[in-house]
Amino acid sequence: MGVSSTMADTAQDAEIAAENCAVPTQQAELPFIESPENLAPGDAREMSRLFFERLATLEEGTHEYQYARNTLIEMNISLVRYAARRFRNRGDDFEDIMQVGMIGLIKAIDRYDLSREVEFTTLAVPYITGEMKRFFRDTTWDVRVPRRLQELRVDLARASEHLSSELGRDPKVSELAEHLNITEEAVVEGQVAANGYSASSIDVAINEDGNDAPLADLIGSCDEDMDLFEDLHTLKPLLDGLADRDRQILEMRFGQEMTQAQIGEALGISQMHVSRLLNRCLTHLRNEMLGTD
Repeated sequence: MGVSSTMADTAQDAEIAAENCAVPTQQAELPFIESPENLAPGDAREMSRLFFERLATLEEGTHEYQYARNTLIEMNISLVRYAARRFRNRGDDFEDIMQVGMIGLIKAIDRYDLSREVEFTTLAVPYITGEMKRFFRDTTWDVRVPRRLQELRVDLARASEHLSSELGRDPKVSELAEHLNITEEAVVEGQVAANGYSASSIDVAINEDGNDAPLADLIGSCDEDMDLFEDLHTLKPLLDGLADRDRQILEMRFGQEMTQAQIGEALGISQMHVSRLLNRCLTHLRNEMLGTD
């Protein structure tokens, strides 16, 4: 056997021996947490750090990575609830606010870096509240109003909540104006603008006298009989001001429903003359009612 062959066999044996002697570094398995969302705040902080340390070593897309990431989300849901309570008086569904806040929480988890030695909550809360504020700014106004009035509405909501707790009742416009150091006109303007914040479907159920009824059934509509009453009320003095023959012709035509030929025969005038008299009277009355005469 040649020298080169002997050296090759020796090198191969050394490699095998090295592989057999090497002890692979094993990462400790993450503990299973049955209800991560129910952890106490202190326990959640401690466990979050452990999971973040392990997450940094895992390959994205693996089962272990997904478990660590999902558990971190569940352990820190309380941060989203905490931030959402600040916006509970905005009039939006609390679950919608929570969903928006979860987006901020997930962004914070994906961007958190343990090496910066910053508490996770310090990063997460601004991310969560930022997403919520963006949601309110961009999507919740059904009728677009100037930003000045949007901000005034928020100030009024906070002032109203503060004064209500102090006074034990809803504050008056004057009290809101004094508290915010603005005019009463500005308060009213802000309250009117707040009506554009959200709209309700006409199909939404409204409790009326103990019975649920669609809002559409409770909305008033135009009463044609009222319009007719107003027209007749306006027309009466105008008819009284006409000449006797003109009133007689109108009575025969519209009261007795006689034809123009029958009216002409009854009055001893031609049908053409009756037509001209009718047109003149009706034009005069129409212009008077419309104020164009």
